[in-house]
Amino acid sequence: MKLYHGSTVGVETPDLQKCHPTTDFGQAFYTTTNFEQAEKWAKIKQKRADTDKMFVSVFEFNENILQSNDYTVIRFENATHEWLNFVVANRRGITQANCDFVNGPVANDSLYATILLYEQNIISADAAIERLKVQKLYNQLSFNTERALKNLIFKTIIEIKANINGMTTKMLP
Repeated sequence: MKLYHGSTVGVETPDLQKCHPTTDFGQAFYTTTNFEQAEKWAKIKQKRADTDKMFVSVFEFNENILQSNDYTVIRFENATHEWLNFVVANRRGITQANCDFVNGPVANDSLYATILLYEQNIISADAAIERLKVQKLYNQLSFNTERALKNLIFKTIIEIKANINGMTTKMLP
């Protein structure tokens, strides 16, 4: 399967030490099967970093590895109570599990407000899940260990350029 990673730098060799520890699935290298989602993340990171650089790194991955007993995999099919609590705990820096991969929905910036309301006990878990159900949830697959990263095969880096209308164009290598 093809996996994409959006950032302000092209990534050929992911480095877990450079990954932020308090993200959805913990300190990990994040990918998605959806190019547009990776492009959106590159744009979000570009705005946060106040740079004009945006890239989508492309990888190949044998998805059968996720079915193997050789690796530990946590899977979330949808935004559930377990997923919500897992994301909140990781964003707070609480280690949830020692695993190689986590596969599930992305809690992107547009969903962060809902998660924040839940974290602050302003809304219940049920209300948060209901709010999340109406959002378009993309998938993400995180590589949480060096061992897991060895299964990721780099293919190419695509530079994303924004024009004056805010539209993006893909600059193929």
